[in-house]
Amino acid sequence: MVEVKTDLKSCEMKEGYMRSPQRSLLYALGLTPEEINRPLVGIVNSFNEVVPGHMHLRQVAEAVKAGVRLAGGTPLEFPAIAVCDGIAMGHVGMKYSLASRELIADSAETMALAHAFDALVFIPNCDKIVPGMLMAAARLDLPCVFVSGGPMLAGKLNGRVLDLNSNFEASGAFAAGKIDQAELDAIEQNACPTCGSCSGMFTANSMNCLSEVLGMALPGNGTVAAVDSGRLRLAKQAGMQVMRLLELDLRPHDIMTAAAFKNALIADMAMGCSTNTVLHLPAIAHEAGVPLDLDMINEISEVTPHLCKLAPAGEHHIEDLQAAGGMSALLAELAKQGLLDTTTKTVTGQTLGENIQNAKVLLPEVIRSAETAYSQKGGLKILRGNLAPDGAVVKRAAVAPEMLVHSGPARVFDGEEEAVAAITGGQIKAGDVVVIRYEGPKGGPGMREMLTPTSAIQGMGLGESVALITDGRFSGATRGAAIGHVSPEAAEGGLIGLVQEGDRIEIDINAGSLQLAVAEDELAKRRAAWVQPEPKIKKGYLAKYAQRVTSAATGAVTVR
Repeated sequence: MVEVKTDLKSCEMKEGYMRSPQRSLLYALGLTPEEINRPLVGIVNSFNEVVPGHMHLRQVAEAVKAGVRLAGGTPLEFPAIAVCDGIAMGHVGMKYSLASRELIADSAETMALAHAFDALVFIPNCDKIVPGMLMAAARLDLPCVFVSGGPMLAGKLNGRVLDLNSNFEASGAFAAGKIDQAELDAIEQNACPTCGSCSGMFTANSMNCLSEVLGMALPGNGTVAAVDSGRLRLAKQAGMQVMRLLELDLRPHDIMTAAAFKNALIADMAMGCSTNTVLHLPAIAHEAGVPLDLDMINEISEVTPHLCKLAPAGEHHIEDLQAAGGMSALLAELAKQGLLDTTTKTVTGQTLGENIQNAKVLLPEVIRSAETAYSQKGGLKILRGNLAPDGAVVKRAAVAPEMLVHSGPARVFDGEEEAVAAITGGQIKAGDVVVIRYEGPKGGPGMREMLTPTSAIQGMGLGESVALITDGRFSGATRGAAIGHVSPEAAEGGLIGLVQEGDRIEIDINAGSLQLAVAEDELAKRRAAWVQPEPKIKKGYLAKYAQRVTSAATGAVTVR
């Protein structure tokens, strides 16, 4: 059993004669005096019956609690909300996804401080839950460990490997008459065969993997499958390890340092993670008090080879990365190239270098070496130009080579629904640049993901000839020349709000350039005529969120 310090935070709430009423309420929970006297560990569980990535988290939480008890602590579970981005996609529900990140962070802070927990174990899984909880961890700075619910297994159909993105693209193929209803139904019923976070290197798995690199999760957190018994063993270890961190007084600010964030960005570039990491890592760094700007991303991308090509960029899935040795093997390969700071601290109590010292790449076709890398440059790229002076982002690793440089006429839509109707209606032609605006953090509000239009473009057979730019964002499942986070956004007077039908847009991804080829005198006329649009939502949480949220270029954090 771990020896713990007596000056616990929970003592403020439970010790002394003036705290007799509080102890009475703890007895009402069924706790014994022995349990009350032990360190109180909050188990932050995002379980619900809506999100497939979360449906099994009760079992994971029970394993975590067993680990805490084994190590001499008292676990007390409380919930966090969770939005399923796939279910929310393509309708008003997606406006709530990014905005839920702030609710998750705020509610975890509220519960932890209101009840004087000594330490925390966070159990996230899907898209905004992982960064929301990491933001809370940085803000609270209590000893804590992350253990996710793990990835879904990939689907199988007639020798083809499927994932959720296969289904989104199948919808576009059906609209184009390329597949029939029977094939669409078969894909629909086989794409997502188990619980867990969707099986590609989409946002949830990107952030669960990067949690390991940041040092906030045990090795295996990002890749051990949701249905693998190893996930329950990992959960028990997390419960035991949080007690060790309490003993060591090892906290998030000791772990999530500038060097750790740089390591995370390096791993991000090597894997070609979701573009959403460009929102989430700066937001977490903001809570940790660590500077992190977009230019740093390009600097790292220029020197980091692209070693993994997981779906949607390639054919491999998270289960393949696990079989190849997991994140530890990938990090060992990067460390071999001298790219990582291996002295950073982690929740194992050891350094990153000590964690990966015995790791080996078991499948070189999944984790390549620097010599056989897909590219000598990383998977993400920040673009700038008159259309995005504050920056925009593209998943370069998932762009067809012929689309790395593209120039075409703008097809302008003031919202996702209009664009989807035009794409599936056959109105978009090869060479076009689809512009979807007023979908940013303020203008959306909520900065919706654009997986439906990008998947429709792929399904219609236009993925190698049509680009899409938006002040909204993309799912980690998006592939193609899809450029998001255009900043400043249209609702804040950004140039994307002045683009007109037929204007020529020039894209050079390798050069990091995004330009609107319109004369400055013409743009001046358009600026003078531009009128601030009415808010799309005027009441409730999103109305408050729109008033407080900052630019995507700074992580779309909210200001108090």
